[in-house]
Amino acid sequence: MDNGASSYRRFLNGEESGFVEIIRDYKDGLIFYLNGFVGNIHTAEELAEDTFVKIITKKPRFAGKSSFKTWLYAIGRNVALNYIKKHARTPETSIDDYSESICDEENLEQSYICEERKIIIHRAMRNIKKEYRQILWLIYFENLSNKEASIIMKKSVHNIETLVYRARKSLKEELIKEGFTYEELQ
Repeated sequence: MDNGASSYRRFLNGEESGFVEIIRDYKDGLIFYLNGFVGNIHTAEELAEDTFVKIITKKPRFAGKSSFKTWLYAIGRNVALNYIKKHARTPETSIDDYSESICDEENLEQSYICEERKIIIHRAMRNIKKEYRQILWLIYFENLSNKEASIIMKKSVHNIETLVYRARKSLKEELIKEGFTYEELQ
């Protein structure tokens, strides 16, 4: 049984600690996943909050057809896509805010990922397509299966497999530009 599912069930039965556990267990990963959509860590934090608020207020039904994490990330993805549609034409941040945001994001990444090598991988991921960045994040950083990623991204498993192949190839090219040698990428 998925721990998030049992926590959510307890929350639906009136136990607030269940929802606190959900936030504790899934907040950071959800923020980083949503950051792949919006490219701003502060906005990603707000979108994660919106996702949790949506769950608290609407109490959507978790059918158990996927893992709780997959279900939660799919809701977060929809929240992010709605945000992007709403704000597509209006720039929100000035150049000063953007540089400050990048600095904050790097500080957060460094606390989340200690090894220098992983930081370089994250930087290289910024230079690949958003869709590639999303699939690599889901598969390798969130340890989701191709099937779970297909549910979140609303694609077939075959499309996900192809996307993972292309994303890895693109990331490898970026890492080579960063100075990684072929042996280090194995």
